[in-house]
Amino acid sequence: MADAKMLSLRPEPLTRERFAPYGDVIEGALDSPNVMNEARFQRFDDLCAVDLGDGDVAISIARCRAPTVLPLRIDMVERHPLGSQAFVPLKPCRMVIVVAPPGESVDADELRAFVTNGRQGINYHRGTWHMPLIAFDAGQDFLIIDRGGKEANCDTHSLDRIVMLEAV
Repeated sequence: MADAKMLSLRPEPLTRERFAPYGDVIEGALDSPNVMNEARFQRFDDLCAVDLGDGDVAISIARCRAPTVLPLRIDMVERHPLGSQAFVPLKPCRMVIVVAPPGESVDADELRAFVTNGRQGINYHRGTWHMPLIAFDAGQDFLIIDRGGKEANCDTHSLDRIVMLEAV
């Protein structure tokens, strides 16, 4: 018999439309390319809304040391109340993103999970609740673009129910 307090969460494919309440999908889509460098390159502009508040831009790289194995028990989520946060894989890889709408707290029933197609990055809107980064390959690097500054910009929230993130 299943635990009545446990919630099962199955990732769905990440699309711009599905992810819009939580942030932006970052990918070089062919619906809006520009050209640059004597037309030798396509350029995809304004792929996400970077929100720095009154902070500075911080560009970092995160490297996966311990790959995630699914199913994964989710006990907590975090948010960044002072600015957005973007993750872009530096080589193709699948990621699973778990999110909930912005607010003062979050209910486990509000969580949604998405899986990328291997070429997509994401940008969380300011205040969007989310799981810390989930990656499946050790050594995978991610470009991070977020708000820098001296103020604390990460709140955590313990979930009232156990959530199990299912295999993709």
